Amino acid sequence: MKAIRYSEYGTPEVLEYLELDDPVPAPGEALIAVRCASVIPGDWKVRAGNLRDMFPLSLPTIPGRDGAGIVVDVGEDCDWTKIGEEICFVTEHVEPGSYAELVARPRGMTIPKPPNIDFAEAAAMMHAGVCAWIGLVETAQVSAGQNVLVHAGAGAIGGMAIQIARETGCHVTTTCSASNADYVRSLGAHRVIEYDRGNFEELVSGQDVVFDLIGGDTHERSCRVLRRGGTLVWLIAREFEDVSDKYGVACRQAVIHDRRKTLERLAERVAAGILKPQVSGRLPLDRAAEAHGRLERGDNSRGRIILEIGDGS
Repeated sequence: MKAIRYSEYGTPEVLEYLELDDPVPAPGEALIAVRCASVIPGDWKVRAGNLRDMFPLSLPTIPGRDGAGIVVDVGEDCDWTKIGEEICFVTEHVEPGSYAELVARPRGMTIPKPPNIDFAEAAAMMHAGVCAWIGLVETAQVSAGQNVLVHAGAGAIGGMAIQIARETGCHVTTTCSASNADYVRSLGAHRVIEYDRGNFEELVSGQDVVFDLIGGDTHERSCRVLRRGGTLVWLIAREFEDVSDKYGVACRQAVIHDRRKTLERLAERVAAGILKPQVSGRLPLDRAAEAHGRLERGDNSRGRIILEIGDGS
């Protein structure tokens, strides 16, 4: 099979496009012909060695956190799928990932692909949607009528978070650049604060929940706009000093997991047309280094960059 692999930490140039042996599904696993894989910020951070303490790798390795494809073979005692089924899957950073023509996955790391979206959208749904769902639904436990501020609303996770909060019945405010204001409104944001035209903490207050996808000084600035007793939920981004006690608010990390029930709840809403995964661009597998470079430079918004592998339609 063709795959992307790297043998040392470094710049995007360490990514090699090469021929590797096909994986063999273990008992209970399905062999998936990958049609699309998403490129997430964690992929380049792991490749660069920035997260080696959190995700210790056995190099060489294949990057990639999720994808979508078609079952082409099954291992012994694999009775949960059949050849030809279209499915979405996740992989861990510490195991061979999705930047490959083939991947073997157990049932717990897969879900059926929603029939109303293509493979690229299915790949874009997985990690971005899971992060947004865990942050807002499982960690913040948002409910109808709450005021929710989503930072970086034009990003892949932020875009899904806007939709999830809106569907829950929240009043959704988001931050983004002026160039993306109309885009985030199209996702359901009630109010848009353009960070290149003003400081959000001077324009908004009384929030029940802030979903911080940025970190750094955004943490304290977000604490200021929360009501007392409100909740700041964060994903790993720039380091920050937790000053939530000073403002009388809760500070909770959204701890990302791949539980199948969460994946299924997300996919149900995509299948119903309630949530729409966002794809910012599509590249062939052999241009994975270009995709990493764009993310590393911060040159991507409006969804996930997708690597098309085989027939990506």
